Amino acid sequence: MPLSTLLAFLGASIALTLAPGPDNIFVITQGIARGRKPAIVTALGMCSGVSVHTTAAAFGISAVFYSSAIAFTVVKSAGAAYLLYLAFKTLKERSAIRLAAVDELPAAALFRRGFVMNVLNPKVAMFFLAFLPQFVTPSAGRIPLQMLLLGLIFMVQAVVIFCLIGYFAGSIGSFILARPRVARYFDWLTAGVFASLGVRLALAER
Repeated sequence: MPLSTLLAFLGASIALTLAPGPDNIFVITQGIARGRKPAIVTALGMCSGVSVHTTAAAFGISAVFYSSAIAFTVVKSAGAAYLLYLAFKTLKERSAIRLAAVDELPAAALFRRGFVMNVLNPKVAMFFLAFLPQFVTPSAGRIPLQMLLLGLIFMVQAVVIFCLIGYFAGSIGSFILARPRVARYFDWLTAGVFASLGVRLALAER
């Protein structure tokens, strides 16, 4: 695969990752609500989900979402239900702002949350199936390996960008925590983010 193609792919990936979207909003919310470390761990979980979508796209599994409305709907519904559950849980616990030295949720739970959110979004699977082949060089052969390489590049740059977003969002969280009148509304904001992402996914079409 030519270096120029890899650089073009990297540039396009960075632009797409920086573009405002549900993933960015979620990482920012986690950084503000929980602090730097939880936001970074969550971001790592979300980026790890890219490996699943890349592998699926490389070996044609994601094509099922194009050909099967039932498969798309099942995965979409599971993802939407999970996000709405997180919204309900946030309001029930009334404790979105947690910037203490140790977050109540363990790192494994935060990582799993980000991972599950990413994997249960069929729109992401379809995106990779449509995006990666544009940068594949058929004459070079080994197309699945090329797609896996592109997926790895996408995942690495996403990790860097999302971790930076989480880090700086954590600084904003410290500012808000010092102002209790503002901080108490963040339970509703966090739940609203989860709910809006869930509704958006539920209404998504192939």
